[in-house]
Amino acid sequence: MVADATRMDGKVAVITGGAGGIGGATARLLSARGAKVVIADIALSAAEELAATLPDAIAVHLDLEQETSIEAMIARTVAQFGRLDVLHNNAALLGPDIARDDGDVEHMATVLWDRTYAVNVRGTMIACRAALPHLRASGGNIVNTVSNLALQGHMIQAAYSSSKAAVIQMTRAIAASHGIHGVRCNAVAPGMTMTPALREAFPPVLRQAVEEETLRDRLGAPEDIAEAVAFLASGAARNITGQVLVADGGCASHVPGIARFRAFFSGEHA
Repeated sequence: MVADATRMDGKVAVITGGAGGIGGATARLLSARGAKVVIADIALSAAEELAATLPDAIAVHLDLEQETSIEAMIARTVAQFGRLDVLHNNAALLGPDIARDDGDVEHMATVLWDRTYAVNVRGTMIACRAALPHLRASGGNIVNTVSNLALQGHMIQAAYSSSKAAVIQMTRAIAASHGIHGVRCNAVAPGMTMTPALREAFPPVLRQAVEEETLRDRLGAPEDIAEAVAFLASGAARNITGQVLVADGGCASHVPGIARFRAFFSGEHA
C-alpha cells in the first residue's frame, strides 16, 4: 500500500492567527491529518477553546508586534512537543476597523502603515527566524498566508496588499537560502474568503462585486484555504518551494470585467 503523503502523523505545526477563520480551519484540518498543533493567537481565550476540541493541541498567546512573544511561541512549541515541522504564518493585521482605514496611499495614516508592516512583515520575519533552526533539524517547512491583492492593484488596502507582497518576496528568499538545508517555504494567496472578520469588514455590495468576478459559483470558504495550506505543508508538496499558490476561485486568472461579459453572452443584456 502506498503511503498517503498528505498525512501529518508525528508532525508538529504552529499556526499563527490560529483561532480565526482560516487559521482555525487549518488547525482542525492538520489535526485531523495527524499533526500536533499549536494554536497561536492574540485572542488567547478563543485559541484555548479551539485547542480543547482537538487532540494534541495547545494554545499560545501571540502578539506579533512583540519580538519576545514570537520567540516564546516557538520556544513553547519545542518545549511541549520536542520538535517543529510546520510554521504557518497566517496572522495579519486585518480587523474591520483596520480594513476601513486602509485605503489609498494619499490618505494613508503613517501609524497604520507602520503597524501593518510591523505585524505582517516584521512579525512574520521574526517567526521565520526563530523557527528556522528547528525546521532545519526536522526537514520542515513554512507556509505563509499572503493575498491575491499582493499580485494585483486595487484602490483600497494599500498597506495590507503591499505588506503581503513583501511576504511573497520573503517567501522566495527563505526558499532560496534554506532549500539546501532541507527547508521548503511557500505561500498561499487567498482571494476574498468568507470568514467572520471579512463579513464584518466588507458590506454585501462589495462582496457581491468580487463574487461576480469569481470563476466558481461562490466565494471561497476558510476550509478551501486550509486545504491549500495543508497540501503545501505535507510531503505531497515535497518538490514545491518558493511558490505562491493562488487560491482565489480564479479571480486573478482572467481579463477584467468578466462578469459583464458573462451577462452579455447569457442574454441578460437584453
